[in-house]
Amino acid sequence: MIRKLSFLCGLVVLICVLALAAAQPAAAQGIADKVEVYGGYNFTHIGDPVSISTNGWELAGEYKFAPFLGGVIDVDGTYGSGSSLHTVLFGPQVNFPARISPFGHFLIGVGHADLPFGLENTGFAFALGGGIDAELVPHIHWRVFQGDLVQTHLFGATENNARISTGIVIHF
Repeated sequence: MIRKLSFLCGLVVLICVLALAAAQPAAAQGIADKVEVYGGYNFTHIGDPVSISTNGWELAGEYKFAPFLGGVIDVDGTYGSGSSLHTVLFGPQVNFPARISPFGHFLIGVGHADLPFGLENTGFAFALGGGIDAELVPHIHWRVFQGDLVQTHLFGATENNARISTGIVIHF
């Protein structure tokens, strides 16, 4: 468990370092808003066969290939009732760049669940969803709402999980 948590923390640090490194050349060339970094709170309701509600965190980084299209990596962790669920997902995101900016994405990757009594499993996961960002000041936005259907394939079962999150987005 410690190795997996260390791996996830290292991955988050790597995302932040890459985002800052990519932002420096973009700023030097006068290219605005090529990189976004998001961090916030998430609430996930884990569906059948187990039904629990969890609280946690979510971190994401996006590199924009065009003003309306980017690639996203999303890492999250949720905790509740003695169990935890972590996902690492990536994929395309479509954005409408404006002061109030809606977006939608389809992300694929892996999920890892830790249950009581030492049970754990890793399997395929995907997320389909979107949300709305609102500009607070230049380069700092508030992710007012992000909603996702996160489907995981763990312990030989398919779970449809509802994830809602909010937080701060920094544009470089």
